[in-house]
Amino acid sequence: MTLMLVLIGINVLAFFAFGWDKACAENDWRRVPEAQLLLLALFGGALGALLGQQYFRHKTKKQPFRLLLWGAALVNILAVVLWWAYVRA
Repeated sequence: MTLMLVLIGINVLAFFAFGWDKACAENDWRRVPEAQLLLLALFGGALGALLGQQYFRHKTKKQPFRLLLWGAALVNILAVVLWWAYVRA
């Protein structure tokens, strides 16, 4: 239960981090480093990051960022599959 709440929190944070970075880009403010956006995605926030990327239409064409974000999503999926296999064993 606690893990689920942490993952929900990370995904919400990742979603809004994309929105904040988009606002910063539009207003010429200090940006959120790409490494921080990718780390949020890698550590369980990939779904929120991908949804934020699409919703805010931010960093949708930039390579290699887009490829790295999808890589983080694959790592998240692999982690869930391995966790599920461990729990069922």
